[in-house]
Amino acid sequence: MENSVYSRTLQLDDKWKNHFPRMSRLDIELTERCNNSCIHCYINLPANDVAAKARELSTEDIKGIIRESASMECLTVRFTGGESLLREDFEELYLFTRKNGFKVVIFTNATLITPDLVKLFARIPPLEKIEITVYGMRRNSYESVTRVSGSYESAWRGISLLLENRIPFIVKGALLPPNLCEIEEFEAWAATIPWMDEPPSYSMFFDFRCRRIQDKNQLIKSLRLTPENALAILARDKERYIDDMKGLFSRFTFPPGEKLFLCGAGLHSGCADAYGCFQPCLMLRHPDTVYSLKDGSLNDAMTNFFPKVREMKATNLGYLARCARCFLRELCEQCPAKSWMEYGTLDTPVEYLCEVTHAQARFLNLIEENEMAWNVKNWKERLKRFTKGK
Repeated sequence: MENSVYSRTLQLDDKWKNHFPRMSRLDIELTERCNNSCIHCYINLPANDVAAKARELSTEDIKGIIRESASMECLTVRFTGGESLLREDFEELYLFTRKNGFKVVIFTNATLITPDLVKLFARIPPLEKIEITVYGMRRNSYESVTRVSGSYESAWRGISLLLENRIPFIVKGALLPPNLCEIEEFEAWAATIPWMDEPPSYSMFFDFRCRRIQDKNQLIKSLRLTPENALAILARDKERYIDDMKGLFSRFTFPPGEKLFLCGAGLHSGCADAYGCFQPCLMLRHPDTVYSLKDGSLNDAMTNFFPKVREMKATNLGYLARCARCFLRELCEQCPAKSWMEYGTLDTPVEYLCEVTHAQARFLNLIEENEMAWNVKNWKERLKRFTKGK
């Protein structure tokens, strides 16, 4: 079986050298349920949410989506959630996906990794590194985030199983009040993981709950770092940070105008949620950007629906006066998904992201203390001076 698993992957790997596929990656949100209850999470539902479980796509539904993506030359499937390993049919779906020649990316908190799963990954590797989010280096900090007793031991047991069996994985962090003091310890430990080629990435500008439940969103807002504190973390290694920013701005950049979609969302990839909706990216759930796979197909979504979504223009006057004229777009996380989660629109400027971006720009001397980037006329000269180090 292993040979058949690899054959399509090798064929498409070779084909990609001279041809970009119609669909490069498919994200599948297997469930919104999670066995943790993290204080910052924008999506998680309780693991025992019977109503949510009943609404989730069946095993055969998901297989059908995977099968169609194979016909569209897709090579990588990313399983996410909630907690993707919570699905009782996870092993069956994983095997089906690998048998169809896909590389598989798994997002997990590692608490549900078992010896049997590790044996499966050793026998039929995902071909992509498993991605694990770690919430603390000690029980107190970890469980202050997850709010689940025993989650610390479960996560580290899962991580140990992967290490012992040499299953490739990387770790990521979420910077929150309970674990902020552990950054150096976390990074020192992460550096010992054989497959960590770079320092771990972090979540720190936490997104509001997609359903915009007020109580949860107020909690998430209280957990966000101030722009100044975020900058202090981003620029801890000042030289590396400045070099990274020079690389970022060395690409051709310009104010976006009324164009909303500046990323690749919906261009060669998309996300199927747990209930059969297909959207350009994991976080964008605005009704005007969501396609029902129960009433259509991946091919129709990618060929007809998403191209129209990507043509949408901003109409919000605040966006047109600010974001549309701002030369810091490469630095800013403003996008339709962020606006949707924050305000329920596609084009309302997210004030928090704007403040974080301007804090960084002032540190880099791209703008002056009381200056707003959308008012800068000589931005080309400033970027040239910054990237050339003059």
